[in-house]
Amino acid sequence: MSGRYLGRKLIQAIVTVAAIILLNFVLFRLMPGSPERALRNPHLTAEVIAGNRARWGLDKPLFPDQLVDYVQETLTGDLGYSIKYRGQPVTDVVLNAMGPTLLLIGLGEIVAIVIGLALGARSGWVRGGIVDRIGNGLSLIFYSMPYFVIGMPLIIIFAAGLHWFPTSGMTSPGGDKDLVATLFDLGRHLVLPLAAVSLGLIGAYSILMRASIIETRAEDYVTTARAKGLADSRILRAHAFPNALLPMVTLIAINLGYVVAGAITAEIVFTWPGLGTLTVQALDARDYPLLQAIFLIVAVSVVLANLAADIIYGYLDPRVRS
Repeated sequence: MSGRYLGRKLIQAIVTVAAIILLNFVLFRLMPGSPERALRNPHLTAEVIAGNRARWGLDKPLFPDQLVDYVQETLTGDLGYSIKYRGQPVTDVVLNAMGPTLLLIGLGEIVAIVIGLALGARSGWVRGGIVDRIGNGLSLIFYSMPYFVIGMPLIIIFAAGLHWFPTSGMTSPGGDKDLVATLFDLGRHLVLPLAAVSLGLIGAYSILMRASIIETRAEDYVTTARAKGLADSRILRAHAFPNALLPMVTLIAINLGYVVAGAITAEIVFTWPGLGTLTVQALDARDYPLLQAIFLIVAVSVVLANLAADIIYGYLDPRVRS
C-alpha cells in the first residue's frame, strides 16, 4: 500500500475529528436548558447558580474562552467532571459503563458475523432454494426491526413466560459468589440482550453477503472452477466466499464503530448498565460534560472504524488505491 494513499486517509480522518470536536462544543451549548440548574431545585439562590456557573466555567465568554479551554482539555484527555455523579471525572464514569457495552456489542458482533456471513453465503449460492427463502425472509424481518422490538418478545416469552432468564440487569443482587457462580449469573443475564443484538445484526450481514455471493457467481473464475470439475462446496469456500467478503469489510467496520453506542435501545430494554443507559441518565440530568464525552467517543469511534475499513479495503483491492 502506498504512503500517499495512507497519508490521504489519515488527513481526512484528522480533519473529520477536528470538525467533530468543534461540533461537539457547539451542539450542547445550543440545547435548551442550562446545566447549572441540573439539580432542579426551585429554591436555588442567585449566588448558588453563579457559583455553579463559575465552577463549570460557564461564566466565561463562549468564544473564544470556553472554546479554547474545551479544545485544550479534550486534546489532553481531560473530559471534565460529571454533574450527575457529583463531580466524578467524566473519563472514569464513561470507562465504567464502556465495559458492559463492549461485552454486549462485541459478542453480538462476533455471533452476527459468523452466522450472518454463513447464512448469506449459503442463501446466495443456492438462490431460490428452501434455505434461501427462509433465510432471506428472516433476515429481512430482523433487519427491519430495531433492537427494542426484538427484545420485547424475548422478555415476554423467555423471561416473563418461561422464567428461563432474568428480565434486566447484568448480575443478580445479594450474596457472595465464587468465580463460577458469578460467570454463570452474568451469562444468564447476557443471553437475552445478546440474542436481541445478534438477531438485529445478522439480518444486515446476511442480506449483503447474499447479494455479494449472487454477483460473484457470475464471475469467470467461478465458471472456470466449475469447468475443472471442482465441487460446489469447494468453489464456494475457496473462490466465491473470499471475493464476496470485500463489500462486507466496510459494513463490519462501520458497525464496529458503533460498538460503543449501537445498542442503546437494547440496553434500555434490558436495563443493561452500559453507555446506552448512561446516555439516557445524562440526558435526564442535563449532564452536558458527560453527554459531550459520550458523543465524542461515539463519533471518533466511527471515524477510526471507517479509517480502518479504508486501509483494509485498499490492501485487499488495489483498484481502490488508484
